[in-house]
Amino acid sequence: MTSFSVVPGAAVSQILGASPKDILRVVTDTYIAHEHGRSVNPDSYFLRFPEKPDARVIALPAYLGGEVDTIGIKWIASFPDNVRQGLPRASATLLLNDYATGYPIACLEAAGISAARTAASAAVAAAALVGDARLRVAVIGAGVIARTILSYLHANGLAISDVLVHDLDATSADHLAGHAEGLGLSARTGTLQHALAADLVVFATTAATPYVPGDTPLRPGQVLLNVSLRDLAPELLLGANNIVDDVEHCLKALTSPHLTEQLTGNRDFVTGTLGGLLLGRFTLDPAKPTVFSPFGLGILDLAVGHHVLQQARAQGSAVEIPDFIGETTRW
Repeated sequence: MTSFSVVPGAAVSQILGASPKDILRVVTDTYIAHEHGRSVNPDSYFLRFPEKPDARVIALPAYLGGEVDTIGIKWIASFPDNVRQGLPRASATLLLNDYATGYPIACLEAAGISAARTAASAAVAAAALVGDARLRVAVIGAGVIARTILSYLHANGLAISDVLVHDLDATSADHLAGHAEGLGLSARTGTLQHALAADLVVFATTAATPYVPGDTPLRPGQVLLNVSLRDLAPELLLGANNIVDDVEHCLKALTSPHLTEQLTGNRDFVTGTLGGLLLGRFTLDPAKPTVFSPFGLGILDLAVGHHVLQQARAQGSAVEIPDFIGETTRW
């Protein structure tokens, strides 16, 4: 218990890339464990800067029981101005602690883990909501998260007929369309209006306030993955089945579900959680579209990070630091 493991980004990327189906399984199991109450997932904590209002660093502490039985915290920075310099918007680390003693056991580069758990969450929800239907998919926002979501939708076996990409930056849209074609999918760029008509619409933007109007026509059975959380006017949610990852977490921070709660004064519009859906605890109204709004739970980072750590140790790609703990006895 005196040693400490460090898993660098290259090793994390290799493990994630080699086993997307394992990540999908881990994320599915984690949602079910959370639904059964085998987790502790407190509020995220936001560090903001007066001179950089668009930037933030978020701490997501969590504990997950069962086979994972580990404590962890993700520390993730979001600096949108990075994009102008050709850098990814987000960077992250994940610290894991032993549940028996509380001692730190590992630190992992976690930007890829964060993207993978977000994408796997979207793909698990999509598969549960659309079944084996052949889909026209649209992705609104063409960054790292969007790219990873497309990869995980493909890895989860969704029957995708074609992909339409919309982004305010034409170059980013072209890159994501090229990525989709690299997955063997037919892809093109298009307008927001055309994107909103797809069977499965993925929102992966940095929008701070809704820009999709409340009177936007949606179809019965249409599925919207509200991953970026603030794109949709609350009136849209009132006409939809609404699935969240966790009610308390999602209805805050001026997300679209939070704005809907403020508009109505209640939470009656929430149909249920993804864990409940996976367990068959409720049914959806087939006459309505469905919106999945995942706030992003720290337990997902923890579970995926635990999996990556086990694989890295087995492969020898974890860097071990012996005697990391300075004092091992009280006296």
